[in-house]
Amino acid sequence: MTSAQFEPLWQPDEERVAAAAVTRFQSWAAERHGAPAEGGYPALHRWSVDELETFWQAVAEWFDIRFSTPYERVLGDRAMPGARWFPGATLNYAEHALRAAAERPDDAALLHVDETHEPTPISWAELRRGVGSLAAELRALGVRPGDRVSGYLPNIPEAVTAFLATAAVGAVWTSCAPDFGARSVLDRFQQVEPVVLFTVDGYRYGGKEHDRRATVAELRAELPTLRAVVHIPLLGTETPEGALAWSDLTSADVEPVFEQVDFSHPLWVLYSSGTTGLPKAIVQSQGGILIEHFKQLGLHCDLGPQDVFFWYTSTGWMMWNFLVSGLLTGTTVVLYDGSPGYPDTGAQWRIAERTGATLYGTSAAYVMACAKADVHPSRDFDLSRIGCVATTGSPLPPDGFRWLHDEVREDLWIASVSGGTDVCSCFAGAVPTLPVHIGELQAAGLGTDLQSWDPSGKPLTGEVGELVVVNPMPSMPIRFWNDPDGSRYRDSYFEMFPGVWRHGDWITITDRGSVVIHGRSDSTLNRQGVRMGSADIYEAVERLPEIRESLVIGLEEPDGGYWMPLFVHLAEGATLDEDLIARIKRTIRSELSPRHVPDDIIEVPAVPHTLTGKRIEVPVKRLLQGTPLAKAVNPGSVDDLSLLHFYEELARTRRA
Repeated sequence: MTSAQFEPLWQPDEERVAAAAVTRFQSWAAERHGAPAEGGYPALHRWSVDELETFWQAVAEWFDIRFSTPYERVLGDRAMPGARWFPGATLNYAEHALRAAAERPDDAALLHVDETHEPTPISWAELRRGVGSLAAELRALGVRPGDRVSGYLPNIPEAVTAFLATAAVGAVWTSCAPDFGARSVLDRFQQVEPVVLFTVDGYRYGGKEHDRRATVAELRAELPTLRAVVHIPLLGTETPEGALAWSDLTSADVEPVFEQVDFSHPLWVLYSSGTTGLPKAIVQSQGGILIEHFKQLGLHCDLGPQDVFFWYTSTGWMMWNFLVSGLLTGTTVVLYDGSPGYPDTGAQWRIAERTGATLYGTSAAYVMACAKADVHPSRDFDLSRIGCVATTGSPLPPDGFRWLHDEVREDLWIASVSGGTDVCSCFAGAVPTLPVHIGELQAAGLGTDLQSWDPSGKPLTGEVGELVVVNPMPSMPIRFWNDPDGSRYRDSYFEMFPGVWRHGDWITITDRGSVVIHGRSDSTLNRQGVRMGSADIYEAVERLPEIRESLVIGLEEPDGGYWMPLFVHLAEGATLDEDLIARIKRTIRSELSPRHVPDDIIEVPAVPHTLTGKRIEVPVKRLLQGTPLAKAVNPGSVDDLSLLHFYEELARTRRA
């Protein structure tokens, strides 16, 4: 395994280990609940999956989750799908998210940053007051528990206020970023039939204003269930006819009323990238998200009231929901609304400096872009407050680990994390008390029975297998919207191994418990019986300065053959000549496997992505197999549909 390193890149010192919340939790749980007092994180993790109910009871007590009606037991039914968590319990997510307002009313709950990179604080008292006013107005509009409320909004404080007010009422939140086109938004919102739509008139990105009023008008026309549209004048325009002004709904000084709902009551609907068919409308619960995010943010990310939490995201990605949950731990949350690389590639580091971020999260792609653009964060910015840089979206390549270590700080906790929209959390990633090894995620999460299985369901160590979760997690979907018999939900995760969650990633679990992510298992390269994830190819190929980005496909052919093309998007000024082709092949042969040297290397104008930034592998594979474009991909899920015509034409040429 090329990324395995015997010597860690980073090791927390004794002081850091002792101060970590997860260390204090382990000592407390040992006294109260029989957790192992010795053995550190590995022993705690083993206990958390062996004694699942006791572990989650301990989490609920440690974070003082307020059950307005007590639970009958922790896990009423552990079958997957359909596990029933904390039956009988009632609570409210928003009530917990605003608890810090009582003790620290004047401290910053939010720091809003736009492309000027100047932070604007919103205090806990201001946020609570806005939520109270808006929740009362939603109730006056007839919004009731279970109704859907939608946001077509950028990453701004109004989005957080609207979400928390929705949760306070017991309604169900759902959002899309305003760079989504009307069709993409309607593919999502029409499924859930919202009664209220929060919108902006436009947004600013890359130094330009983007007017979205025509798109908003189309959404209003195509969402017949709407009772109200709320206008947020980000670009300063007048409230359109028939809409309500944001300021009119949020100006009252009203104490929030928090509807007490069942633990399993829907909190929000998230959407898969939906590369084929309509996006999956994934429903997660108030209680499940509350307790999972307390665990993930409070123990794994080690966040508390002293921290500032910045993650570059948009409201169309689950990381926005995860970011907002930073409020649960009393943490100041940074909301950045703008381009990740404006006015220059180092923009996110500048925001981290100006907000005093202690945990800064971004994408692996941004880290590698900084490395290629010769960005020097520690030289150019004061990043002394950052304790952890976290990455997700795709596996962080080994060179990314080295670059962060060399260019940010040697004593830097680097947390590559992996999870999914499906659980709105991490299966594996950050552990503040464990070492960091190059190319590896530190460990599986607490309460997460993560395993790597071969096709027969046998657990593997040190070998590539399917990512499976053997026991339920509280944040697993309670259902999909418009899936009355649950068949789409079962087919998505439980078809291969009945009763066991199969996520669709190839992973390796090392003998020390760390995790390596190899890419999607449904687009895995399986050549001559040797399986390799696409992420391994990208990591090797994209080290070459001439390669901006790449896409690799493994195609099983009708005659039993296997065609593996590599598509490359070249850096400006580069040429795909014989020398570069030879270097690409030599790199793959020497660093990965001679079996996985591509059959053809083909230049493309750009690599297609989903709207959430993932490379589109499976739809391209289907196009190359001859599937018509309309059936191979949901057009509304692609960042640039025209890029797919290249593969369509290539398939025609190969069949001719």
